[in-house]
Amino acid sequence: MKEFDVVVLGGGPGGYIAAIRAAQLGKKVALIEKEKLGGVCLNKGCIPTKAVLKSAHMIHEMKDLKDLGINAEVKSLDGAQAVKRSKGISDRISKGVGFLMKKNKIEVIEGNGVLEDKNTVVVGKVKVKGKNIIIATGANYKTFPGLVHDGKKLIGAWEAIKLEKLPKSIGIIGAGAIGVEFAYFWNAFGVDVHIFEIQPRLLPIEDEDSSKEVERAYKKYGIKMSLGVEGIKAKNDGKGVTFSVKGDKNYKFDMGLIAVGMVGSIEHIGLGKVGIKTDKGFISVNENYETSIPGVYAVGDVAGPPLLAHAASHEGIIAAEHLAGKNPHPLEMLNIPGCTYCQPQVASVGYTERALKEKGIDYTVGKVPFMANGKALASNEKPGFVKVLMGKVHGELLGAHIVGTQATELIHEYVLFKTMEGIDEEIFSTVHPHPTLGEWLGEAVLNAKGRSLNI
Repeated sequence: MKEFDVVVLGGGPGGYIAAIRAAQLGKKVALIEKEKLGGVCLNKGCIPTKAVLKSAHMIHEMKDLKDLGINAEVKSLDGAQAVKRSKGISDRISKGVGFLMKKNKIEVIEGNGVLEDKNTVVVGKVKVKGKNIIIATGANYKTFPGLVHDGKKLIGAWEAIKLEKLPKSIGIIGAGAIGVEFAYFWNAFGVDVHIFEIQPRLLPIEDEDSSKEVERAYKKYGIKMSLGVEGIKAKNDGKGVTFSVKGDKNYKFDMGLIAVGMVGSIEHIGLGKVGIKTDKGFISVNENYETSIPGVYAVGDVAGPPLLAHAASHEGIIAAEHLAGKNPHPLEMLNIPGCTYCQPQVASVGYTERALKEKGIDYTVGKVPFMANGKALASNEKPGFVKVLMGKVHGELLGAHIVGTQATELIHEYVLFKTMEGIDEEIFSTVHPHPTLGEWLGEAVLNAKGRSLNI
């Protein structure tokens, strides 16, 4: 029997960050992981997908080199090499997490952990005791009737990122971040891509202007889109896959990617035995990420939306600090940024225009295109815009939406501004360096207040 102050079940960005924070607070910590440290994010999701998206972006960059005075051409494309590179990067970072575990004196136990009671996790033949337990087991594919992964022709994101031999054609069901990012990668490497989405636009949780900008870009790339479709089903017919759409023809592809969401990994970890409550496929938690059983916490995807690595890490910090007797900062959902790494990139924080209208909140809009930004023109990064939604009375930031080559790097200022509950006057008095894409963050707020200086 091994005994610890804290036992963390799952080594993804929620679990390993929780383990480190607990160790920093003087706790004796064990982390249980059945696969590689870093979880889905480092090994199957965030990191490897960004690696292959870099390869895709370079293909598009090459097409513009002549305008920059560089005469070069793409002789051939090697999708397998792009995928192999992404795996190597993931392996390197996973080893880095292992180093962090040793540095913080966290014992890593390999195997599948199952709760026996609120203080005990069984890993194979070993029992691990913890005064507190943090569940961070992540999420699995969500499926619907007619939309079931078989891991061969009908794949999910985790199989997709390992796919070295690219198909000639692929249908993608789901136009969220996963579907849109893989569409960009495969299209750049010559795959015939067709996206299907039940909602009337790509990236349906983003602001409508952001969706439209990405749709325009995808049409130029030659990516096909069937938006607002109903009753879509996918079937492996042996040689390929068939997509059937209600009221439409059938579509044939070599493969199909099903990207219709995720559900918490709550099966086979002993939740019922302990009496931990769940809701709609996720573990129920309070603001400190404590479950219905005192002393047992759940963080990350297993605890429900938003299913984002950076949210999971913050949740892990909150749980670790709470069990250590601290008074952790609350996590404000509206201050969690969302990022999609296609090109142009999409980043946002706070409300969309549609949400503000539904809530009846008065606001003003500031929107400035990168086409009018000197650095964007000089760097050939012209597509996209910065859009802010400002409170009409107090001038607070209600929502921010950026589309462009560097959108996911630019959103940080708005996230900090919103977290600090800043008002427009504070942005006005902030000196933004010129020439930069970032100076458009201030210009957008000026625009919302009728004070634009460069538009």
